[in-house]
Amino acid sequence: MKLATYTTAANQTPRAGVVVDEEMVDLGSCGDYPSDMKALLAAGIDTAGIEATLGSGERTALADVQLHAPVINPGKILAIGLNYGDHIEETGSEAPKHQVWFNKQHNCANGPFEGINLPIASDKLDYEAELCLVISKRCKHVPRDRAHEVIGGYFCGNDVSVRDWQIRVPTFQIGKSFDTHGPMGPWLTTPDEVGDPHDLDIRCLVNGEERQKSNTKHLIFDCYDAIEHLTQAFTLDVGDVLFMGTPSGVGVAMKPPKWLVEGDVVRIEIEKLGHIENTVVPEPEGTLIG
Repeated sequence: MKLATYTTAANQTPRAGVVVDEEMVDLGSCGDYPSDMKALLAAGIDTAGIEATLGSGERTALADVQLHAPVINPGKILAIGLNYGDHIEETGSEAPKHQVWFNKQHNCANGPFEGINLPIASDKLDYEAELCLVISKRCKHVPRDRAHEVIGGYFCGNDVSVRDWQIRVPTFQIGKSFDTHGPMGPWLTTPDEVGDPHDLDIRCLVNGEERQKSNTKHLIFDCYDAIEHLTQAFTLDVGDVLFMGTPSGVGVAMKPPKWLVEGDVVRIEIEKLGHIENTVVPEPEGTLIG
């Protein structure tokens, strides 16, 4: 099942819907379902029950809705670094003995087809195609063989990176957290439809040129490893999002580097999950207070 957060021209309140062919079914019109994706995850997604009620739901052509990040208000956005062998090689890094995690601030969360800001503070803008997952149950000390129980679904992500800000400090946090630098979507695909999340083709194209091509079977630490590892340290909450790392082909590793510039169109595709496509736009100028 494909679950989306969307708005329409007539209703600008984000709400949950189900993608059926080329239409969006308003989940709230099908029964007593939460309109917020995080609340829906917390309630438990009964795909069979939802499917049984879709016939009564209000429908809108998919072309007439605006898709937002599947979870527009994630509590935590966590991303793992150096998680594909070919990416480690191209960056000249050593393979990590332990999982390398960093934060992306929630302000970076962005829709699947919204603009990516070219920062005023830097022109070293880069892309990273990544598999994302969202947590559906509050959890701690989860063993690997039970990690699948707390995953609500999967979607495409772009861990947009401002490279000079990233490498200034070992935490990476600021360089990974600029506003708009976490596009996600186009929708959340439930685990029953995805099957094995560790055998999905993944690609990144910039202006139609293929830059990254791999498969999630090449993850060094997979989704279940990640949940086991993180929950040894802290509780994962419903709606938390994990970015699972990027394969080789990033702009910073090219000789010379190929930075994103205004007007570039970055498309991330993952098998079974669809695609996101974002255009690089100038960051708005001016001071914001209040």
